[in-house]
Amino acid sequence: MIPSSPVVIAAAVLLTLVVLLAVVRRLRGPSGDARESKRAHEAAKQRDPPVEIGETYEFGVTDLTEHHSGEEVAVGKVEGFVIFTEDVPGDIGKGDVIRAKVLSFNEGRTSADATFVSRA
Repeated sequence: MIPSSPVVIAAAVLLTLVVLLAVVRRLRGPSGDARESKRAHEAAKQRDPPVEIGETYEFGVTDLTEHHSGEEVAVGKVEGFVIFTEDVPGDIGKGDVIRAKVLSFNEGRTSADATFVSRA
């Protein structure tokens, strides 16, 4: 016997729609932001970094995040090149301008690690 209660039918229709939506989203691939991030990463791999190890650069903090080291770091960019800056004082926030000394590049040379020098 097939259930004919309106509640059961509505629940079945809703479940079917949710499953279809999940399938469509999966087939469409990554979001526009994810595609843009991947494109920027690929472009960064094709160019030489605009910074040098041992040099100090001034830039705005675009984000504060936990780095793979487990420490909170300031994130900023020099000519579109991402720099993760450690040893940042607790009163530094998004929008602040800092100076940081580049210590190393990541494996693909698409970002760099730096240490805080001063506020700009």
